[in-house]
Amino acid sequence: MVDVEQIRTYCLAKKAVTESFPFDADTLVFKVAGKMFALFSLEAQPLRINLKCAPEIALELRDQYNGLVLPGYHMNKNHWNTIVVMSPLKPKYLFQWIDDSYDLVAQSLTKKQRLLLRGDAE
Repeated sequence: MVDVEQIRTYCLAKKAVTESFPFDADTLVFKVAGKMFALFSLEAQPLRINLKCAPEIALELRDQYNGLVLPGYHMNKNHWNTIVVMSPLKPKYLFQWIDDSYDLVAQSLTKKQRLLLRGDAE
C-alpha cells in the first residue's frame, strides 16, 4: 500500500508544487501556484488524503468506493473527497486522483499563472 513518503514524493514531482504546514504541525498541504490541491495528516491511521474533485465525479467515486472515498473532511463537500488509503484501493487510482486534483486546480489559475506553469513566461 502507498505510504506518506510515496505520496509526498509524487506530489512534489509535479510542476510548481510547494509543501507546507499552514494549519498545524501535523497537516501537510501541497499547493500548485499557491492553491491547495492535496492535504493529509501525517499521524492519521489509516492514512487519509483530501483531494479536490469535480463535483459530479466526487459523487460517483463515493458511490463506487463506498467507505474508501468520503466527502472531504473539513472541506467543501461538493469539491473535495477524503480518500482512505488502504486495501482494496489500488495505488494507480490514488495517483490518478492526485493528478486530477492537481489538474483541476491548475486549470483554475489565471492565464498568466497557467503560462508560467507551462513554462511560457514572457
